[in-house]
Amino acid sequence: MTIHAQALLFDNDGTLVSTLESVRRCWTRWAAEYGITADRFGRVELHGRTAAEIAADLLPADVVAQAVARIEDLEVEDVPNGGVRLLPGTRDLLDALPAERWAVVTSATRRLAEARLDAVGVLPKTLVAADDVTRGKPDPEPYLLAARTLGVDPAHCVVFEDAPAGLRAGRAAGMRTVALATTHRAEELTADLVVPDLSAVSVQVTGAGIEITARH
Repeated sequence: MTIHAQALLFDNDGTLVSTLESVRRCWTRWAAEYGITADRFGRVELHGRTAAEIAADLLPADVVAQAVARIEDLEVEDVPNGGVRLLPGTRDLLDALPAERWAVVTSATRRLAEARLDAVGVLPKTLVAADDVTRGKPDPEPYLLAARTLGVDPAHCVVFEDAPAGLRAGRAAGMRTVALATTHRAEELTADLVVPDLSAVSVQVTGAGIEITARH
């Protein structure tokens, strides 16, 4: 199967990089600091959501801003501890793309996203972070903003995501989607194409755009 596009939009955590160890370490400490039981914390969906949304599910409204600042500090401070690594295929795929044809669209804050990307040597020309939008994934706003920043019609963009919330955001934006089974089972993911990770995808840049093909 080949998908044609003018621009590619990538989620970061779970798509380009793995941060599971860091996320688990930091959020467990954060929950303990705010007196949140393991049982209650375990019932909240973390992946693909902004820290503000997660904190709002768990804490009184007057504590949320302080709690969000705290988890951001914990996660940024944890970056040098080796909790961030490139996922298979990321480097080769990004190196094959012109800088103006792709963007990173993340639920993390800009400060945290830049720290994680810098740690693995990924320097996107266009980055859309939680700070840039009023509604995070699964709302389409982050992906629509990325398309507008790149100057590409949303219908000609392809979203790469590992989380159901992000895939829903891509579809709601009117974009094609490629799901990566890096954090969820393939059968849990709904997309135009489902692959294990970016090493299972090849891209070819032509005068007419970008061709995305699953490797056999």
